Amino acid sequence: MNKIVVVTGVPGSGKTTVLEKALAQLKAQKVIYSVLNYGDVMLELMRERERIRDRDDMRKVPADRYREIQREAAKRIARASKWGPVIVDTHCLVKKPEGYYPGLPRWVLEELRPESIVIIEAKPEEIAGRRARDASRRRDKEVTREIEEHQLMNRATAAAYAAFSGAAVKIIKNKDKGLNEAVSEMIGILR
Repeated sequence: MNKIVVVTGVPGSGKTTVLEKALAQLKAQKVIYSVLNYGDVMLELMRERERIRDRDDMRKVPADRYREIQREAAKRIARASKWGPVIVDTHCLVKKPEGYYPGLPRWVLEELRPESIVIIEAKPEEIAGRRARDASRRRDKEVTREIEEHQLMNRATAAAYAAFSGAAVKIIKNKDKGLNEAVSEMIGILR
């Protein structure tokens, strides 16, 4: 199996932006990764099996069916990694009304076997501002205290994932006006 790097962060942390910019620079250097968004793979499966319309409705799927689809998504991604290095763009935890669910539970980690887990973070105030400016999504409103809690939970969960899988964990700070530094750190991990 080839290299798999998991990149995670709370909504609004800039995870996808950092990743896209780093990959563009690496591509110019002939370093090519496939990027699979775990949520997109899940959404495709949920549309087929649960008649879900969009990503924001995924939180409403009952836990037992959600877990089954998580496992199938991991298998699809692991199969794709046989063709070359893969980045899995995902969330460390999925926040649902009843609490946090692991985005990468044991059965997912067993399939993926990641080499590294990268957490993209920002100050809770910055994340709240980014979310407020993003009209493309129907996100639940969270106060900065809740965003801070979510990021702390992500750190603890990533450490548990690392203990289970043997993956390294790296935290990258993506501050407002600090995107270039975050991109440079990401490139260092992916080289």
